[in-house]
Formats: sequence, C-alpha cells, structure tokens
Amino acid sequence: MLDKKLLVGNSTSDDASVYKISDDIAVVNTVDFFPPIVDDPFTFGEIAAANSLSDIYAMGAKPITALNIVGFPDDLDLNILTQILKGGASKSKEASIAIAGGHTVVDQEPKYGLSVTGIINPGSQITNNNSKTNDTLVLTKPIGTGIITTAGKHGKVKDSVLELAIDTMRTLNRYASESMVDIGVNSCTDVTGFGLLGHLKEMMDASNKIASINYSRIPILEGVIPLIKNEMVPGGTFKNLNSISKNILFDSNVDDYQKILMADAQTSGGLIISVDTTKLPELLKSINKNNIYEASVIGNVRDKESSSVSIEVSL
Repeated sequence: MLDKKLLVGNSTSDDASVYKISDDIAVVNTVDFFPPIVDDPFTFGEIAAANSLSDIYAMGAKPITALNIVGFPDDLDLNILTQILKGGASKSKEASIAIAGGHTVVDQEPKYGLSVTGIINPGSQITNNNSKTNDTLVLTKPIGTGIITTAGKHGKVKDSVLELAIDTMRTLNRYASESMVDIGVNSCTDVTGFGLLGHLKEMMDASNKIASINYSRIPILEGVIPLIKNEMVPGGTFKNLNSISKNILFDSNVDDYQKILMADAQTSGGLIISVDTTKLPELLKSINKNNIYEASVIGNVRDKESSSVSIEVSL
C-alpha cells in the first residue's frame, strides 16, 4: 500500500518524487548521472549538475541540497575528477544549493551527477499530469544537443556550433521555473533523454489530453540540421522515435530529419510548460526578462479524441 504522504511517485513518469513532511513542507527528490558528453571535465561537471537540478525546477520546487554521485576509473588521473567536481560545485553555487557529500565507486567509465533534494509547499507542486484543454505549450530552450554532442565526439562539428550547445546545456532552468511558479501554470516537464516528443507524450498521456504542435515554431540550435543530414545522430534518438511513432500523427509534409530532431535525446534541455492562455503573455514576459533563451510557443492542448494519438505535428 502506498504511503499517503507520497504526493507524487512514479505512476505518471513525473520528474521527481514529492513527499509531505508537514502541512507546510514537502520534500522533492530526484537523481541523475551519466558519462561525459564533452571533453572538458569542468564543463561536463557543470552540465551534469544543471541536468540533475532540472527535475526539481520542473516540479516548481526550490532545490536546497545535493549529493555527488561519481563513478571513476582507478587508473585515470584524479585531477580530472577534481575538475568534474569543481564544475558541479560551480553550478550548484549558481543554484544557491549546498553539496553536502556524495558517494564514489570505481567504474571503467567516468560518470557524474547529483541526487538533489528540494522543498515545496504540499499541493503546490507542478506535475506533468495536469494539462488543461486549450492550454498553450511553451518551450524554454532550443533542441538539438544530442545530435551536436554526438557529432562532437566524432570531431564532425564546428567549434562555434558545439559551444552554443554547451552553453544551452549548462544553463539552469531556475529562472523559467521561478517565472512559472510566480504566474501559476497547469503542468510542466523537462526535456531530457526521451526528447521533445517523448516527454511531451508523457505529459499528454498523464493528463489524458492531446498536443498539437507546430514544427516551425520549435526553437532549434544553430548547425544541427546539416548534422542530421550527415547522419550524425545518436542511437538513442532513433530508439526514441521508434518507440513513440505509433502515438504521433505527423503531417504528410513533415520530413524525416524533422522527426528525428524532435525525438533527439537531450541533455539538460528546457522546460515544456502547459499554461492557461490568459496567463501566456505574463509568463513569456517574465521568462524572457531573466532567461538566456527566449521561450517559444510551440502548440496547444486539446481534448483527447483517440486512444492511440498523443501528439499531432504540423509544419
């Protein structure tokens, strides 16, 4: 039997758990870690920390502490690990949280991330299962990081393109989260390993709604489309697309490369926010005042008409 104080568990594939401590406080917990996706250890630490924090921000919570999670080879220079941890500490300082410790194991492949604890008023959490009919869907960061970092591993991407993707990944979702909490929105999730379509599908399925999105309105990182056409696509992106294609109704004019991009496995992506249309202008103004990236309206929410279709995509 589930604990009644567990306000959010894993039943809706939400971003973090929420557990009620008292009438005023609930704790929000998440964990994420992964192997390096860039060469520079410090930058990898920044990206991994920002990615771990994102789940707390997607719930509308305030992160307060974190624990380092490390896998590291015993034959690799420890200065590399030091730089990874410094990168994570730098991003945690930016988020105004304390790293209280952590745990390290010997692993043939380096891995790093955080277990993050946040707090929220019980009932104030912004879940992925509360999208409403006629809501507007807002995306707060451009997509394409998985494809660009894959090309980077093969030395097939311009430095300027890779640097733009890196800047995107190490940017916290803090200010977008604070804006949506201040304005009041219905639902939210962040865009990570399942790609834009995968995480939006989870949101629509959990809310029993359907999303109509417009490809031309989705923010896209510079230089990513030529990389797709040159087959610089991670395997996880194809898995994403294959796993959800039966639930996505694509307009006949949507090209294969566009489908791939929308399914691209992201690291530390933006937030998808489902907001009442009357609150949209205020939300966009607030996010765009403080956020590095301009929030974009990508579609809207409708009543579910088919048991199998979760998202409709037009050009």
